[in-house]
Amino acid sequence: MSESTGRRVRIYTHNIYARRAGWEDRREVLARGVVSLRPDIVLFQEEVWSSDYDQTRDLVPSDWNVVHSAARSAQESSGISIASRWPMTLIEEVDLTEGGPPIDEFAWAALIVRVTSPIGDLVIVNHFPDAAVDRESERERQAVVVARRVAATCDPDIPVVLGGDLDAEPHASSLRFLTGLQSLAGESTSYQRAWDAVHPFEPCVTIDPVRNPLTAGMRNWPYRQIDHLLVRSGLDGLAALQIETCSLVHDEPVDGVWASDHFGLFIELTSI
Repeated sequence: MSESTGRRVRIYTHNIYARRAGWEDRREVLARGVVSLRPDIVLFQEEVWSSDYDQTRDLVPSDWNVVHSAARSAQESSGISIASRWPMTLIEEVDLTEGGPPIDEFAWAALIVRVTSPIGDLVIVNHFPDAAVDRESERERQAVVVARRVAATCDPDIPVVLGGDLDAEPHASSLRFLTGLQSLAGESTSYQRAWDAVHPFEPCVTIDPVRNPLTAGMRNWPYRQIDHLLVRSGLDGLAALQIETCSLVHDEPVDGVWASDHFGLFIELTSI
């Protein structure tokens, strides 16, 4: 795990479901997955960070750099993190609850970091907006807040990768805003959805209550394609990095054990 993968960047995002649902067995599956995937940058959502346990550091190599959100859930001390094999600098943690309704469990937030990689400096954003089915308006507001912060703090020519559990389908207004298909609050931005670049017109189901027993209680929940990786467009309107691969990971059980209630996403990027 100590070796880099050459002049490309491999990014893995996953909502890892904290320490619920048989964590010790799931931990083994996730840890083995990190070894086999050999990512360079990892974005976790619903990861536990407390005085006695650091779930992200438990899963990534010990010599990696890790940034955690200060915002944590009251029940489990879970939030979001970014881990990188290369040096990174925290640009900002964005409080996505400010100006919104009272939080019911998670402290919605985004982490924005700058990473020094073999293909140059990158900005990485772990975006974790409101999950409630009836709060797409909140996800709209939060998407605008994050896009605005990125634009204000990052030069337009630096590549930006935004990922996470966005709790919205590709056709939702918050995703349409991020991918440049509509404006919100009088503002526009443009990111390319990595899955669409590699698998155009194919669905990317990351919550599957039919197959994954960890989500069996969510059969009537309307969303299925809610985890995403996006690459910000450059000044020419095209993605600032070449999206070489994009795949679902941990979308099958290992010896009967599912890694999480979500499937993960994995991409490989090269410079253009």
